[in-house]
Amino acid sequence: MSSSPLADAGAFVILGGSGGIGSAIARALAADGARLVLAARNLDRLYPIADTLGAIALEVEAADFGEVEALLTEARARFGRVAGAVNAVGSILLKPAHLTSEAELAETLRLNLQTAFATVRASARVMTDGGSVLLFSSSAAEVGLPNHEAIAAAKGAVAALTRSAAATYAARRLRVNAIAPGLVETPLASRITGNAKSLELSTAMHPVGRIGTAADIVAPARWLLDPASDWVSGQVLGVDGGMAALRYR
Repeated sequence: MSSSPLADAGAFVILGGSGGIGSAIARALAADGARLVLAARNLDRLYPIADTLGAIALEVEAADFGEVEALLTEARARFGRVAGAVNAVGSILLKPAHLTSEAELAETLRLNLQTAFATVRASARVMTDGGSVLLFSSSAAEVGLPNHEAIAAAKGAVAALTRSAAATYAARRLRVNAIAPGLVETPLASRITGNAKSLELSTAMHPVGRIGTAADIVAPARWLLDPASDWVSGQVLGVDGGMAALRYR
């Protein structure tokens, strides 16, 4: 029996590996036999996940260019090749512009855009024989939503980064894609999903009639990381229950 293409491809590095989406992707890749390097700021949360999956756990500040490059370099040294890099780091800030402080905007850009840029930069330097980079935008960057100014700006920049980097590195067989989710039930979104009224309003914004789960993100993420998808690059894939593309009463 042949092994999985993901198992044979090389190492997959997941920044934000302790989060709801990052850990779900890690579990799916581990089930395919992929070799994993998981990174996060909080090793207390990361170690149990990594131990369960047989993955390497490393502490990394995902917005630090040098640390992210060192992370991918370490993964390449251990496994010979980095086949994929996932940036599942992010934040949620729901405030109108006039109530958003300069510090809040800076932090939103740091956690969402700067970490994505650091991942692309490090991947371009380390993944010199090609591979797949997966970023996360948001449906909030595709359709106007009230009180999303800061996060929409940051995630819109991630979408633009995805397309530009995909064009830059296409000749080197380094693919860059992004997933743009709607609201996903994760610990990060618990302030929204844990409030009955907020959850009701959020659910009504998704034409399919529910918010997402981390499991909804896994299949498209795995597909984009799979070497068999090497003709797909520069895409921002909406996985959002139809929120950005459909008009629904």
